[in-house]
Parts: sequence; C-alpha cells; structure tokens
Amino acid sequence: MTVQREQLETDVLIVGAGPAGLSCALHLANLIKKHNDSGAKPPLSAENIYVLEKGREIGAHQLSGAIMNPKALAELVPDFQKSAPLDTPVTDSAALLFTKNSSFRFPITPPPFQNKGNYVVSLSKLTKWLGGLVEAAGVNVFKEFGGAQLIYEGEGIAGVITEDKGLDKNGKPKDNYTPGYELRAKITVLAEGPRGSLTKNLVATKKLDNINPQSYGIGIKELWDVQPNRVQPGYVAHTLGWPVPASMYGGGWIYGLSNNRLSIGLVLALEYADPQFDPHAAFQTWKTHPFLKKILEGGKLVRYGAKSLPYGGWYAMPRNYVDGALIIGDSASFLDSQRLKGIHMAIKSGMLAAETILEALKTGAASAKALSSFPQKIEQSYIKKELWQVRNFHQSFQHGMLGGFLHTAFQQITGGRGLIDPMHAEAGYKHYKKINGRPGPERFKGDGKLTFDRLTDVYHSGTRHEEDQPCHLHVADTNICSTKCVVEYGNPCQYFCPAAVYEMAKDSSGALKLKINAANCVHCKTCDIADPYQIIDWVVPEGGGGPNYEGM
Repeated sequence: MTVQREQLETDVLIVGAGPAGLSCALHLANLIKKHNDSGAKPPLSAENIYVLEKGREIGAHQLSGAIMNPKALAELVPDFQKSAPLDTPVTDSAALLFTKNSSFRFPITPPPFQNKGNYVVSLSKLTKWLGGLVEAAGVNVFKEFGGAQLIYEGEGIAGVITEDKGLDKNGKPKDNYTPGYELRAKITVLAEGPRGSLTKNLVATKKLDNINPQSYGIGIKELWDVQPNRVQPGYVAHTLGWPVPASMYGGGWIYGLSNNRLSIGLVLALEYADPQFDPHAAFQTWKTHPFLKKILEGGKLVRYGAKSLPYGGWYAMPRNYVDGALIIGDSASFLDSQRLKGIHMAIKSGMLAAETILEALKTGAASAKALSSFPQKIEQSYIKKELWQVRNFHQSFQHGMLGGFLHTAFQQITGGRGLIDPMHAEAGYKHYKKINGRPGPERFKGDGKLTFDRLTDVYHSGTRHEEDQPCHLHVADTNICSTKCVVEYGNPCQYFCPAAVYEMAKDSSGALKLKINAANCVHCKTCDIADPYQIIDWVVPEGGGGPNYEGM
C-alpha cells in the first residue's frame, strides 16, 4: 500500500536519548543560546532540535554497570554535583581472581580497575536527569518513537522515517493505525548505542567500516537489595576467572550502591568458539560463588537487564560523518575496552558533535566536507588519547585470556602499540566451531532465590511489547534455522539470547521450526551480532516497547 506520511522539517534530528544524544542536544542548545545572545546571524532555535527516544520514557532503555568518570559531565554541566543523581563516589577498587570455591584479591589493584574519583551511578537515572535539562533548554524530545528508516538523498542523509504504529502481526493496519513521520533534517545524528539499526544500515550502505569489524560483548546485569552491611556503598570489585573459561574473554562486577543496593553483572566477549555456550547460565552460575553467595543471601532481586557493548576501539571505529549526518557514542565505537568505560566518551562525543553542528548551521553547509571537522575534534580530544592507548587491547584477547595478557603486557610499555599494530580481528560470529552432533546443554532452571531462569529474569526487566504487531526480529531464511544450523551449530540463538526469545520447537509433523518470542526481547541486539549466518536483522519495534530499566 502507498503510505501518506506527515512530513516535518527541522535543523537537527538526534536519534537516541542516551548520554551521547542528550549531551549533543543540551550542548547544542546552550551554544545556540550564546550565539543568539551575541547577536550573531543567522538566528537559531533550540526548538529546531528534535530528539527521538524509542523507550516509554527517557532512561527506560539505558543499561550499564555503571561506573562513570565525571570529567565530561563536568564540562557539560559545570555544577552537576548539585543536582545530578550520583549514587555514591567510589570508595574502594578491588580486582578479584575467582576459582570455583575461593577468591583472591590482588594486593595491588591493576590500573584499569582503579576507580578513584569516579562515581557509581544508575545510567537510567542519569539520562532521565539529563533529559529534563534538555527539555528545559527548549529541545523537542519525542518519546516512544523509533527511527525505522534513513532518508537517503544525494550522497548523504536527509532525515529519518519513524516506525508505523498500529499494525497487526501480519503488517495490516488496525483501527489505531498511524503511519510513521517523515522527519527531514539538515543534520541527522545517530546516537543509537551499540549495533544501532540505522547506523548498521548506513555503515553498510556507504561502506564506512574501518580496518577491523566491530567486536562486541554482552553484559548481563541484576540489581539486588541486600541485607545491611553486606557491601559498603562505593565498593567496586571486578572479577576474573571462574566460571569464564580461559579460552574466553570476560569477567564480573560487584558495585555497592547506597541504601543496601547492589549492582552485579557478567560481561562476555561475543567471540567464543562453542556455539552452545550460554552467557545467561554463566552469569547465574557466577552468582553461586561463595564470595557472592554470602553477599546475596537473604537479599532480593529487583531488576534484570542485558545489553551489548562495542569492544573494537579505534581500529573498529566507522567513519563517523557523511553528507548530512554524524555518528556518536557507542554507535561510533567510543568505548575504552580495557576499562569498560564509555559514558564520559559518549558525553564528550556528543558535545564535539554539537560544536561541529553549530558551525554547519551558521554557514548553512552540512556536506561531508563541512562535517569532517568532527573527527578532527575527536583527534584533538582526550577521546583519541584514551582510545589510542588501548587500540589493540581487545583484539589481543580474541583467542583467550592467556594470550591476551601477554600482548597487553607489551602494550602497556609501548603506549598501546604492542607486538602487532594494528592488530587485526574478525567478526565474533566467525569464531564458532561446528558441534559435530554434540547435544546441547539443558536449560538453566535456577533455584528461584539466588539463581533464576531466563523468563523470571525477563519479568524483572519490566519488558513489554504490544503482542499484535509485526515481529521486529527479521530472519531472512528460517529454513536455515531448521536444517543447516541444527546440524552445524545446534541453533546458538537458543543459548546466546539472554531473554528466551528464540527456541526450536517441533511442529505438528514433528519437524523442528524456529519460534520467535519477540515480546520477551530486551533490545540487547545479541542476535543481530552473534548469529553465525548473519540472517537475523533487529529492527525497531513499535515505539514504547521493550525493557524498563528504571534505576538500572
């Protein structure tokens, strides 16, 4: 059918209300105010900045550990300490080595694990607070709207089409059908987080890839209320070892928050060899370690979530500008893979994008040449300095921890160069090995007190989607799932998905068929990243759907 869409035009369209997108909007609004107050021409307006947020509210889809380096926020909001929801300053930084039944604290905490001067925060609360500042500055924030398609025009981007609302599962209009808007902008900013669907499309279409493909990890997190005095506020520990095999890259975190609340999680690189490895089961198993069990005993699970994160660093960073568009934050690979910190770089990248955009609005030029000052600003900032020092870090671990430690020892003394520079990597899904008929593991059931099955955890993520809508997980050829993938890899989607979205079920004839429980999806994008045949395409569901990471 031919869809008649309402068209809106604006100066700047920012897709994604995470720390990068909101910082871009706030800084640009502040710069516009200074520009207008000085009497400079042409006059500009913060009302011509639009921000799209696919969640039910700002912060609903924001998930991180989170430890925040405050230096970028101090630039953006100089008096941030007066009103920002900073849970607690870090008071103790520990690195722990786990074996199955014991733990060992490193006598000297390695530099990447030192967090003095940083804060333990809820990224959900932080972005909600930033969103309030953005709206107070006059910016238009559209919640429950996802960016569904880029508007390609000439050599670049002219805006975004939002998702259609009110379609049934077969794609037919229901009584409440509303076509998506055609939002045309002089400059579009993609701030979608890791593996953003529009960014993925743009990078592929315009061939913006760097020398390495992006590497990803999955972070699985729970928020707990624990008994008094189990963990002091500001206690920060990172764990290595059990139950993560030495052939894999990953580790855990334990962060003490105020009011006897605890953030725990496990981060695993999505480049392991065993296609039947189960990250969610590994996380639940990790909680049974005596060190953690003692802390959690008598406590209560409050929230659950999962999120992918970009590990690739400097050599996996796509070209972040084209005619009419910029890419910022995690979408642009601005994350320190050694320290697993990206909030301050997301904020800084948003600010540098805002400064680039102001120049473009003043001159009326939004060509790639005009926007090429953005990567130049990145080069001159601490983003380049921090990422350059770890430019080969994650690639060192693509074949396991032991080799990684050897490489990183040389990188430490050579300013990040190491033995090979640049160190090349391949996409994580290419690491899978064939199963040769090996049966898959049984589903992790949990005890309902300390450990949980997937569906119980999904319940605690606050996830909800309108059931009668088109499936937002597009599988190009489901025959591959029930034939080739069964034999070669044992359907890894059943294991890598932390939300029980994918399952192989027998139909009436007894044949295996893929069943997609799209309503469970927590928007982590792991399926899009880790599918061995790259036939899963994650697209935005109807706006407002997905998890609710309140307080996470």
